[in-house]
Amino acid sequence: MLIDSHCHLDFPDFAADLPGVIARAKAAGVTGMLTIATRVAKADTYRAIAEAHPEVWYTIGTHPHGAADEPDVAAGTIAEIAAASPRCVGIGEAGLDYHYADAAPEAVQERVLRAHIEAARLSGLPLVIHARDADDHMERVLSDEMGHKPFRAVLHCFSSGKRLAEAGVELGLFVSFSGIVTFRRSHDLRDIARSVPLDRILVETDAPFLAPEPHRGRTNEPAYTADTARSLAETLGLPAEDLARITTANFFSLFDKAAGATPRSGA
Repeated sequence: MLIDSHCHLDFPDFAADLPGVIARAKAAGVTGMLTIATRVAKADTYRAIAEAHPEVWYTIGTHPHGAADEPDVAAGTIAEIAAASPRCVGIGEAGLDYHYADAAPEAVQERVLRAHIEAARLSGLPLVIHARDADDHMERVLSDEMGHKPFRAVLHCFSSGKRLAEAGVELGLFVSFSGIVTFRRSHDLRDIARSVPLDRILVETDAPFLAPEPHRGRTNEPAYTADTARSLAETLGLPAEDLARITTANFFSLFDKAAGATPRSGA
């Protein structure tokens, strides 16, 4: 059994064939999927997907690309939305992304991230963190907030530097690897994966983005979690079955609310 710990099933790429996407995932051994929010305003959309498909859970939050659109959503509001549904098992994704010139101002992104950290504390749910081209700033924010009051989190689709991975592990965070780890030139990322404790590793697709080898160039989908997991298992010198077991256990350890809303047998 595998869990795709991060995908975006609400995106237009899947609108025409979402039941088929989920069926292909199950056929590939991916029995659970966590669809990740990018806007708090779309909470009803995420909830509807999860309630219609027992293999799916969801999160609630504002992606840093949308920080300027939702700069002032209160932590309490996010936590209340999460508490209202048994299938909402996490907060985010939220974070810092300075890759694009037209990104929201750094101060706005930081304010939104800190609000989501507080929502994670209020709800008791883990935060899904997005970090891109912001390693130093992210480390400062996480260290500051963790020193103030602990919270649970995962650095999703990890593609940052080794120092942020080390800092995340030191702070008690999980680290999730996507199809990027399968790319030929991702030598440094594979080295980082080897340094992360096995009880902190997750796998994901970030679908519809970043399809792993041998599907690169196609629309990514949760079924391809199996390809990323096989590649990561080879990197770590583990049988694929062991990595599947470990990452699934890690998923339910972090997203423990999901254990109370697991996919129905035979669904």
